[in-house]
Amino acid sequence: MNDRNGVRSIDAGAPPARFARGWHCLGLAEPFRDGSPHAIEAFGTKLMIYADSRGDLHVLDAYCRHMGGDLSRGTIKGDSVACPFHDWHWGADGKCTKIPYSRRVPPAARTRSWLTLEQNRHLFIWHDPQGNPPPPEVTIPRIDGAYSQEWSGWTWDTVEVDANCREVIDNVVDMAHFFYIHYALPTYFRNVFEGHIASQYLDTRSRRDIDAETGKTVASATGPPTAGGGARNGTESAIGLHSEASYYGPSYMIDYLNYDYHGTPMDAVLINTHYPVTPDKFVLQWGVIVKKLPGLSAEQADKVALRFAKFVGLGFRQDVEIWVHKSRVDNPLLCADDGPVYQLRRWYDQFYLDVEDIPADMVARHEFEIDTSRALEAWEAEVAANLAVRQP
Repeated sequence: MNDRNGVRSIDAGAPPARFARGWHCLGLAEPFRDGSPHAIEAFGTKLMIYADSRGDLHVLDAYCRHMGGDLSRGTIKGDSVACPFHDWHWGADGKCTKIPYSRRVPPAARTRSWLTLEQNRHLFIWHDPQGNPPPPEVTIPRIDGAYSQEWSGWTWDTVEVDANCREVIDNVVDMAHFFYIHYALPTYFRNVFEGHIASQYLDTRSRRDIDAETGKTVASATGPPTAGGGARNGTESAIGLHSEASYYGPSYMIDYLNYDYHGTPMDAVLINTHYPVTPDKFVLQWGVIVKKLPGLSAEQADKVALRFAKFVGLGFRQDVEIWVHKSRVDNPLLCADDGPVYQLRRWYDQFYLDVEDIPADMVARHEFEIDTSRALEAWEAEVAANLAVRQP
């Protein structure tokens, strides 16, 4: 749509009135097993998470249906959580199990109980505006490294973002932003959408004119942290990355990463996940496990994972800085070498529709590969020019 001068207008649209159907990750499971109820703002309300006497995790609406007390400020008593206001006890199924001062519990005394799943040492809840249970094919896949002694433990970082969560989804097809935001040169870029899965296959090498850890211009290359604890500089130290990342549903991405760093392969798994707080706010979370390099103890492997997570976290915060200052754009003006933004958004729309209204082409298999050669030629020239200017 153009104005009278032929200038394209931005259609900012509006976020969906409902939240996406699917499994949503609330974070690492183990910290919720500390004997206390935990509060999370999500899906336009407040939730309460607690572990019962067996250690099983449960999620209830946080506000007591009696007089509105906050269950996340209550006390776990046996397999129930007691409201701090009047001590009504609520069980994992949402039923009130006890009212200490009353002869009986009203039959209608129920609160909302959320279906949970633990996978990869993460806690998930199922959200569906229609109230349907999850079909088996959308179950979150297992990451073997999360249960292996040959891998580090999970790192975990969280940031609240004042934007609609579609912004993070758009990155799946955005090849060009890797050069400008993440200081990398994409050499291969492919997308596949099918069913509830959207995948990105990516090869990159690092820019030689930008310090990838600080974002500052340099006259030599830098790479991610090594087992020895430092980033390496020098024109020979440009690193190669192979990434296979897939969203399983609307909010949980598993990214299998392999770095070729000075001839030493480094395997990692990155989780990129989020859950909505409101239509205009979401919580972004990411975590990393790293396969232990030969000779590393478990403690050393965890340190490598922490340093690697810090490196990865820089990229997420670079994205956040863009998202919170940009406009929502429902009608992006694309060039021939942009990725399949509209196709990705159509795939993403399935999670906001009633299941019976999802058209077949929205979940059919679609493949897109971008020819990166033209972009690489221009970007390599820019890098060379930057290095030439900065040489002493």
